[in-house]
Amino acid sequence: MNAAGRIAQDRAGLAVRESLAGRRNRSVAAGVFLGYLLLSTVVGLIALGVLLVTILQDGLPYLDAMLFTNSPSANPERAGARPAIIASILVAVVLIATALPIAVGTAVYLEEFAPKGNRLIDLIELNIQNLAAVPSIIFGILGLAFLVRGLDLGPVLLAGALILGLQMLPTVIIASREALRAVPDSVRQGGMALGATRWQVVWREVLPAAIPGIATGSILGMSRAIGETAPLLMVGAATFVSFNPGLLTQYTVLPILIYQWIKLPQEMFQGLAAAAIIVLLVILVAMNGFAIWMRNRYERKW
Repeated sequence: MNAAGRIAQDRAGLAVRESLAGRRNRSVAAGVFLGYLLLSTVVGLIALGVLLVTILQDGLPYLDAMLFTNSPSANPERAGARPAIIASILVAVVLIATALPIAVGTAVYLEEFAPKGNRLIDLIELNIQNLAAVPSIIFGILGLAFLVRGLDLGPVLLAGALILGLQMLPTVIIASREALRAVPDSVRQGGMALGATRWQVVWREVLPAAIPGIATGSILGMSRAIGETAPLLMVGAATFVSFNPGLLTQYTVLPILIYQWIKLPQEMFQGLAAAAIIVLLVILVAMNGFAIWMRNRYERKW
């Protein structure tokens, strides 16, 4: 073998060794990253478990009929969370009736009907992505300026629900668009090849196939909105309400009532706060359970 051949062989061997070393380094880095990921998950689950056990221990003795039938009181032996529970349910109803249709309709238009490459559409999409990362207190300031004062709604439940709906719009729109993108194009092409209009294809084929993802995103957005406190405080939610609220009355919700009770020094109020946290968790778990049921139902169908 001449000198040129030996040089080429040495270079090939060096390249192979470098490739093997690179693979080992990547494997080690991947293993370290996986270890950190597992450690973070375990720490988070342990902290969550300890928190849940503590809340259950403190709150279960106070989870009785008085919590659901009595209104807040300065006397912890007679205090309940009825107005806050009713208001939280009303907020969820308003969100379902207003924010969800707007969010899903926006996602359908942007993904299925909006012209591609249009500058206005691109600007709208950019703003939707940016709004998903805006702190909740900013939405509260916006609601105070435009809903409470600008439209003169006042510090009522409807204003608070609308600003929470505005906050959850970006989350639901982004999740719904991803669910629509996951539907194969063959479904659209097949429907249109059979003579269906674009809207018929979207309504009868695309949307039912995307419902599992849309439901998951919707429940995530609603769960975040129902657990918010800062925007509602900005738009005038009261910390003490002793009457059953309506859409155009003052109100308090479970997160605000929990925040108010935790600040009080009496031990019974701490237990009542833990009981209210359990009620809020049950509401959120029920909503997520409904989303899981709907997703599994439509996944089996499609």
